[in-house]
Amino acid sequence: MFTRTHTCGELRASHIGQTVRLNGWVNSYRDHGNLIFIDLRDRYGVTQLVFDTDDAKNAGAADAGDKHAHTGMMGAADKLRNEDVISVEGTVRIRSGGENPKLDTGKVEVVVTSLVLLNKTENPPFLPDVIGTLPNEEVRLKYRYIDLRRPAMQKIVSTRSKALQSVRKYFVDANMFTEVETPVLYKSTPEGAREFLVPCRNVPGSFYALPQSPQLFKQILMVSGCDRYLQICRCFRDEDPRADRQAEFTQIDLEMSFVRREHIMTMMEGFVRHFWKDMLGYDVPPMQRMTYRNAMETYGIDRPDTRYGLHITDISEIAAKTDFKVFRDALAKGADRPRFNSKRGVVKAIRVPGGAEKLTRKITDGYSDLAKRFGAGGVATAKYIADPAGAKFDTGCAKFLEPIKAELVAALGLEPGDTLLFIADTYSVATKAIGELRQQVARDTNVVPKPGAEGGPWNFLWVIDFPMFEKNKDTGKWIAMHHPFTAPRDDQRDLFVSASVDDDDTIESIVSAGYDIVLNGSEIAGGSVRIHDRDVQSKVFQLLGLTPEQAKEKFSFLLEALSFGAPPHAGIAFGFDRLIMHICGTDNIRDVIAFPKTQVGADLMTRAPSAATPAQLKDLFIASTWTPEPSKA
Repeated sequence: MFTRTHTCGELRASHIGQTVRLNGWVNSYRDHGNLIFIDLRDRYGVTQLVFDTDDAKNAGAADAGDKHAHTGMMGAADKLRNEDVISVEGTVRIRSGGENPKLDTGKVEVVVTSLVLLNKTENPPFLPDVIGTLPNEEVRLKYRYIDLRRPAMQKIVSTRSKALQSVRKYFVDANMFTEVETPVLYKSTPEGAREFLVPCRNVPGSFYALPQSPQLFKQILMVSGCDRYLQICRCFRDEDPRADRQAEFTQIDLEMSFVRREHIMTMMEGFVRHFWKDMLGYDVPPMQRMTYRNAMETYGIDRPDTRYGLHITDISEIAAKTDFKVFRDALAKGADRPRFNSKRGVVKAIRVPGGAEKLTRKITDGYSDLAKRFGAGGVATAKYIADPAGAKFDTGCAKFLEPIKAELVAALGLEPGDTLLFIADTYSVATKAIGELRQQVARDTNVVPKPGAEGGPWNFLWVIDFPMFEKNKDTGKWIAMHHPFTAPRDDQRDLFVSASVDDDDTIESIVSAGYDIVLNGSEIAGGSVRIHDRDVQSKVFQLLGLTPEQAKEKFSFLLEALSFGAPPHAGIAFGFDRLIMHICGTDNIRDVIAFPKTQVGADLMTRAPSAATPAQLKDLFIASTWTPEPSKA
């Protein structure tokens, strides 16, 4: 093997005449009779090699296991195939046949004088330089080591590395954050997402949990005087993976002491500007702010994609003037409850410009099925069409809308050719369902701008003033919307103190000091001002249904720490994988992780997870109750 003097992406016209040594994989092979051309690839690029009978007639070829020179290098080169690993020595010259503008090294080639075959490959299941349709994802994940050879994947891996440097440059070098590692084996706190449990051999019947985040440890660090903390950490949630989520993921975790919400938002907005400028050369404009309530009212979701319209309008007051039973039945629900209360009935609508032509009957019929998946009864539709006697509603619930036509036209800005979509139900159900409907309509009408379109590819947004609590739809119990260590907003303290466990309306109305960063409909960061007062923290546990004994059992160390001079503090965590998704222009998180899991949490390459042996289980004092399903054969 030759010691490499240059990479396969490095040679230029200035190297002509030099003797160089390159190592890499055979990317392509072309036999032109008296010449053999091979493109040699490493992670830096591709260089064309030439095996010339005239230049090589006195040269030898060596096998990796044979130190003696052999004649017939052309014969040795002729046996090379894609993905063989070789080492070559040769002379750089002007590329024969003209420049290849697609390659950085396209002006030159290397005339090989010595060749070492380092490893002969088996027939690969696919080639890294595949053009066109890639093999299916299962094949690529099973042979991930081949998939990672693709230039696109090599670029992503390099981008992640550069991004990590950029993070540390801003926080550690420029803003004096201290990088601290927190434990991976942690105490189980099962009130949040489902955890991964790790049995403890030394304490039979006891388990560690893998951390969903270092939340409590970073708060303890604030109590300890480490007033600016950073960690690029691995986190774990035993939830079903999806396109933008993995069971294990990387998080940029941050916390600051002696700050209010405005301080940390300013610091993190500065990071976003630094990061996009450093990675893409893009100048992020001042980030807009939107309250949680405005986001839900206008977009039906707390991570709105503001690159397109299709705004949602609450037409409950107008709808109450019709005899349409769907509307009236919905509005009768919780009529005595406050506005925005989750149980109060509402009617919400979306105007789809030009929808009369863009949305077929087949498409709109499918919207009811979508709404039902999110708890609503269905979707009512109507087209607003031109007519010699004046524009009118047509199809669907049109006859019920004529008495309120003028008010609907004014409220929604209707024009002939538009389609109206309605969902009527309780506030929580209708808002969720119409938010999902809005996103589907956007896909069906192709209104989402492509990157580089007018207005720019990046719409950053702060979403602030989240509710402190929400009801778990499965258990009916109150849970923390962010997490139970989030403080109420300063002006909500009196309301928070007055809340009691049986006063649902008050609990639901308390606003927290939480904040998220949203980019093009994707939450890329979430955080809050933390509770630094023991009494406030104990009250939160009480409202969440924990007895004092349960709170002490699970969080005694935190409550004790808050009693010993805890400073005001706040923090945030960025989803690092999601940041890389945006930077690299992909919508699949598995594309930006070197060794991801599938949708069912499996590693197809290593075949994890796998069964434990009886001896392992015995050593851990645990037994499996799982039994395989009987064969259907």
